[in-house]
Amino acid sequence: LCCGINPESLPLQCVLTGKWINDLGSTMTIGAVNEEGNFNGFYHTAVTATSNKIKVSPLQGSQHHINQKNQPTFGFTVNWTFSDSVTVFTGQCFVDEKGKEVLKTMWLLRSHVDNITDDWKATRVGINIFTRLPPQK
Repeated sequence: LCCGINPESLPLQCVLTGKWINDLGSTMTIGAVNEEGNFNGFYHTAVTATSNKIKVSPLQGSQHHINQKNQPTFGFTVNWTFSDSVTVFTGQCFVDEKGKEVLKTMWLLRSHVDNITDDWKATRVGINIFTRLPPQK
């Protein structure tokens, strides 16, 4: 015990890399975060506003430098492969009181519209909470 800091009271490291599921049943896989904080992955949504068949879509993002924060902020963009829309997510990776990693996010979804007079209905906003998927056996 040094310097009045109890190591057990410090938050555990929250790591973005891995497989996640949100409150709507959508899943995503985030690859390794590089030295600059950038990452790639894939998103499989469980919900859509289109009638198109849902397909896995790529995501690209970045997080606050990993060596400076145990519970980093991050953002990523999903370019939907089955519709003319894009979603941006921003959030923070937390470790809760039980030691469980949780991603708290807010998103903006921009859908294509045919003309500027329909612009008012082209953006949706929401929140999602992601938890880590257990490893598959």
